Amino acid sequence: MTSTVSRTEIPALDAIRAYTQAENPSAFLTLNAGTATFTSPGVPGAVAYRRAGNYLVQFGGVFAPPEDYDRLLAAFTDFARSQDCKVVSVQLQRHDAEIYARHGFTVNQIGASWAVSLPEFTLRGTRFMQLRNKISRAFRNGLVVEEVDATHYAGSITEIDRAWLGAKGDGAHQLEFLVGEIGGDGQPYRRLFVGSIEDKPVGYISYSPVYGTRHGWMHDLSRRIPETSPGLMEAINSVAIEKFRAEGVPWLHFGFTPFTGLDATQELPGFNRGYQWLMHALFAQGGDLYPAQSQLAYKQKWAPTLVIPEYIAFPDRASLHAFAHVFRACGAF
Repeated sequence: MTSTVSRTEIPALDAIRAYTQAENPSAFLTLNAGTATFTSPGVPGAVAYRRAGNYLVQFGGVFAPPEDYDRLLAAFTDFARSQDCKVVSVQLQRHDAEIYARHGFTVNQIGASWAVSLPEFTLRGTRFMQLRNKISRAFRNGLVVEEVDATHYAGSITEIDRAWLGAKGDGAHQLEFLVGEIGGDGQPYRRLFVGSIEDKPVGYISYSPVYGTRHGWMHDLSRRIPETSPGLMEAINSVAIEKFRAEGVPWLHFGFTPFTGLDATQELPGFNRGYQWLMHALFAQGGDLYPAQSQLAYKQKWAPTLVIPEYIAFPDRASLHAFAHVFRACGAF
């Protein structure tokens, strides 16, 4: 799908707003600081990537018109070779994955993203009783939630981030690349909801725009000061949901969680069975690498109506070496 949108001075933003046929709910992450944008003369569109060792870790497929997709992908892989690098691509949508497979990549499901259709959403009913109780408890503990301008809360955000990271213990890293951020070129397009108790900010959720037919907002970066009120993040999200619903927003996306939503029927021909087994094993036992189970549990509280499989593409065969460089690009180690 190609849509008519106003142009900006940010090539990656122009591309993800105009070329949405892959329906990637996380496309806005292409604007993260430290993520490079590849373009090719005479070919519309853009590719987002980070270099990690001898790999260019490419995010979200090629954002280009359908008739130019293959040309831009070929130009990017040529560029990687000129840098003595290989390409490993992550968070591909099914549309992207099929094209990459045609270009000789080995493609496997790596996880899924989750979304809620807001027009039908309600917290009424017995299935949400526990969630409603947690939210009510947070408000009884004095929580106040507001949508705010991030520039006016920079100090509070830094304090929350420091406490959140400190609670994870020595050696914890702040993940990047596949996780959102506050600030940078993309900040004017995001929305920030902050929860405060006794006028002190104690948690926040940043929402990023989602383009395409399932347009709306993505529940992106979320952090809190540990040992504050139970139900804090749920309460912040519930306020945002009510505001989005009042505005007629059709979708709230919860973003990508690796190792979740794995479905053998969603694999493409030529997938690697060993890598498929590894994804299941990491969901079951890989909490030290990524807390997939707790992340999934939070998303499932909201009864998502849509599960979107996401893929990783390896240049030849599936490789642990290439997979490790995805996490290296994220700053995980």
